Amino acid sequence: MTDIKVGICGASGKMGRSIIKVVHSDKDMKLSGALEASNNPFLGKDCGVIAGIGSLGTNITDKRDLFFNNLDVVIDFSSTNVISENLKAAVELNCSYVLGTTGLDNDLIDLINACSKNIPIIMSSNMSLGVNIALHITNKIAGLLDESYDVEIQEIHHNEKIDAPSGTALALGKEVAKGRNINFEKNSTYSRHGSTGKRIKGSIGFSAQRGGDVVGDHVVSFVGLSERLEIVHKASNRIIFANGAVKGAKWLVRQPPGLYDMKDMLGLNK
Repeated sequence: MTDIKVGICGASGKMGRSIIKVVHSDKDMKLSGALEASNNPFLGKDCGVIAGIGSLGTNITDKRDLFFNNLDVVIDFSSTNVISENLKAAVELNCSYVLGTTGLDNDLIDLINACSKNIPIIMSSNMSLGVNIALHITNKIAGLLDESYDVEIQEIHHNEKIDAPSGTALALGKEVAKGRNINFEKNSTYSRHGSTGKRIKGSIGFSAQRGGDVVGDHVVSFVGLSERLEIVHKASNRIIFANGAVKGAKWLVRQPPGLYDMKDMLGLNK
């Protein structure tokens, strides 16, 4: 499929600008829409100019009906308070949907599941190909190493990140829980301070650091007696998330309705 018509929700944000650049450089894709909130200072501006690559002839709009008209796929890295309306519009106009926004509550997740019966949706807390391979490997290792190996997940992000642990850290922890067939919520430890007592056997520990302009580093440590196995992923530029999202979009437009993740796209869930 060539000339895939792509729309970007949250077009003026850091991720939106990166995605604009990747879509523009892809010979199989055509940037056909850029959506932002009604109070966005860049409304009416050419999205290519905002992204720093010159005029592309596509202006940023807040008119959802115009934006979704005649698109093949939407890539959404906007905020949680607009996703429900975006999803409903995508279903109405039969538009495939790549969702990279994190911090979704249960109501949104229920809506996503319902919408996936009508359109294909990829939902992932991290669109990086390397991270999704790390998720897969973490699951496999967790199943091979029993609870005599303590699991600690460390992450560091830039000083403007507002949630902790990161969505990717939580996703890694959930893969540990799946691999060991244990309840994630009941076996997660998010903070340690003061006299914490002995480490609970089988628990999944998290630690978060914030500083500077770090895009995102994650380390999963399986710590046993006299040895430590670590899975490390370091992101030096958020273009890797844009590359993954665009690759996911190209795959998604060929799929039937359903809810997918990046591991489906990579063939890791077979």
